[in-house]
Amino acid sequence: MSVANLCHRLQPQVSARTAAGFAEVLRRLGAPLQVAVAGRIKSGKSTLVNALIGRRVAPTDIGECTRLVTRFQYGTVDRVEIVFTDGRKQVLPFAADGMIPAELGVDIEQVSHIEAYLTNAVLQGMTVIDTPGLGSLDAASVSRTEQLLGAAKHRKEEDDEEGSDELDDTSRNAVAGAEAVLYVVTQGVRADDQQALAAFTAATASREAGPVNAIAVLNKADTIAPESVEGSGGDVWKAATLLAEKQASTLKPRVADVLPVIGLIAESAESGGFTSADAEALRQLAELDDDVLQTMLISADIFTSWECDVPAGTRLRLLEKLDLFGISHAVEAIRKEPEITAGALRRALLDASGLEAVRQRLSIVFAARADGIKAAAALASVTALAHASADPAERQRVHDAIEVLLAKPEAHQLRLLEALTLVASGAVDMPEDLSEEVLRVGSNADIGAQLGKPGAPRPELAAHALERAGWWRSFASFGATPAQSRVAHVVHRAYFLIWQQVREA
Repeated sequence: MSVANLCHRLQPQVSARTAAGFAEVLRRLGAPLQVAVAGRIKSGKSTLVNALIGRRVAPTDIGECTRLVTRFQYGTVDRVEIVFTDGRKQVLPFAADGMIPAELGVDIEQVSHIEAYLTNAVLQGMTVIDTPGLGSLDAASVSRTEQLLGAAKHRKEEDDEEGSDELDDTSRNAVAGAEAVLYVVTQGVRADDQQALAAFTAATASREAGPVNAIAVLNKADTIAPESVEGSGGDVWKAATLLAEKQASTLKPRVADVLPVIGLIAESAESGGFTSADAEALRQLAELDDDVLQTMLISADIFTSWECDVPAGTRLRLLEKLDLFGISHAVEAIRKEPEITAGALRRALLDASGLEAVRQRLSIVFAARADGIKAAAALASVTALAHASADPAERQRVHDAIEVLLAKPEAHQLRLLEALTLVASGAVDMPEDLSEEVLRVGSNADIGAQLGKPGAPRPELAAHALERAGWWRSFASFGATPAQSRVAHVVHRAYFLIWQQVREA
């Protein structure tokens, strides 16, 4: 990889401090992509983490662990490591239920973060970082979380539109390794959601906020009242999809997309929480008269207190795993196909949760471009190391090496990600339609999506790519400012390479 070669080549030519920084950059380049999961308190972050990992390991109830940064990564032996602010580590086993212990038995004010190692296939390709929620009801957690998100200063300077994106040193060390952010919102996107998202994306490997390294999910989609969303036609999932689209317009260009998801159902279906006993209980519910069942499903209290053959404790267990929406969906699936197996019912619930769409988007935005994202993050770190050097000659040496690297054809993806970040962050001002085009070309791995023509035949894609390549070349030469021209040349090159790829396929 070109950035790795740059670090190897420069290490003997720079100070010991800068060389140590390059060594850390090389370590991150060789590690799995690191994704931080962020959001407000009670947004269901930890539930979503469990669903993504496919194992219920992150505590979801308010407790010590939910007030700390927890990094879930691949390991050959399952274990929990408490990392203290002074660098000490203490190893703990997972609790009997397979989760991180609810109580750690240490002074959490002395804890930097938690490292959880799991023999889990998902984590071989992605490290997931679970973060404290913004807006905790616990005073100590409020302070810790606001420091993590840079929100303390935002709160003190409510009249200051800019605020602050600074993180405390402990939180920065725990989160700064992340190259990407999955931001969890619920029904209302608030001003501090946008501030927190800006702080998190800016903190990840010193990158600027943008759709290169951030997507958002609208969690708890089943709690949305369809009648509150115009055009939903009374359908919960349609309402969630429309609301997610509206939130995307609010959060962009901070994120590539906003997708609806039901984290609780996803966690239960994917992490082994849904059992054959649960399937059998749902079959019993499916046998009830429709009027009775519809009445029971009006509220959780009615569902658990109604007199019927299914024990109240069993109904409470179903409610905790699936909530009313999941129960209703499962009963409908059983009534449509009475012989459905427990495994097929679990898959139907997983489909209803929206998790697969989130995984696909993670794959498109993050996994498929992980090397490019990590390389861009690494290059940002190398640049920061150079700026921090006290030696002017060293700074110039690193700067010159970066310019040479970016001039090489194989560095085009880095240049495209850099251009995308400049436009998304507002560092380069572009007309709105051109900004949207840059975001589309740079934020997608699928060629049809890049060109804004999903599903179009190859001849049409090739013709459009060539036409846009010519347009951007003309714009770079005749209509752009110097800063816009730099971006335009990169976009022209991107379209030209797409044209070559489509023509040769």
